Amino acid sequence: MITLENLTRAVIGSFEGVPEARRRELLQELVRALHGFARQTGLTHAEWRAAIAFLHRVGAMSNDSRSEFTLLSDVLGLSSLVDLVGSQPGATPGSVLGPFHTAGSTWFDNPADLVRDNTGERVCLEGQVLDTAGRPLPQATLDFWQNADNGLYWQVDPSQPQDNLRCRLRADDQGRYRIITIRPQPYCIPTDGPVWFDVVEPAGRTAWRPAHFHLIVEAPGHHSLITELFDEEDPHLATDAVFGVRDALVGRYVPGADGLPTMHVDFKLAAA
Repeated sequence: MITLENLTRAVIGSFEGVPEARRRELLQELVRALHGFARQTGLTHAEWRAAIAFLHRVGAMSNDSRSEFTLLSDVLGLSSLVDLVGSQPGATPGSVLGPFHTAGSTWFDNPADLVRDNTGERVCLEGQVLDTAGRPLPQATLDFWQNADNGLYWQVDPSQPQDNLRCRLRADDQGRYRIITIRPQPYCIPTDGPVWFDVVEPAGRTAWRPAHFHLIVEAPGHHSLITELFDEEDPHLATDAVFGVRDALVGRYVPGADGLPTMHVDFKLAAA
């Protein structure tokens, strides 16, 4: 018979039949953590029902172009923790994916020019993709996205085309890349959904994120890198709403050869 004392053991044991060892471990440790939380806090029926209702609202807010669940993970610091736990020695550190990544961006020639009809200060992001020994990775690819000069991503701004300020491109034979774009702006995380109303706002926390570029950098035989690049002049670096800033990811703009403010960043990927 199930009792308060043996319930957690019984539920953990019920997953012993999961054939994949890692999946079995994740399920059993999730049960252990959730049961421990409920026991430690004395979770009530009303609180449990409220939490289930909150998750329903998070799901209802999520769609193909916006993930409220990712935002929830971000503001709880879980996304950042996974990034830090998964960091590879000698590699560029990771940072949060964010709720506005959409797969399938258009492939651009390298160098790429994304400015088109966008207003804002023209800038350049350039550098190389290297292994941890400093050798170029000529088969590297970059998936890039950012917000517009009004601080909004295309997913929440109907005036922007769907492919605005995002692209995929291939590094050249020396692992080099170059993207002409506009200077991204600091912005607020979404404040129209349950994550804001039920989690962030009641804590009196800031909604602001410092200006940044998002990138996913990949190369055959190497760990993929999901990361962000920040502007050293941004006033929100120390209070990022999703805990994504790392010292190694803060760059500066300097005058480039063509007169554009240029941020030079080399990405280092660890061998898989």
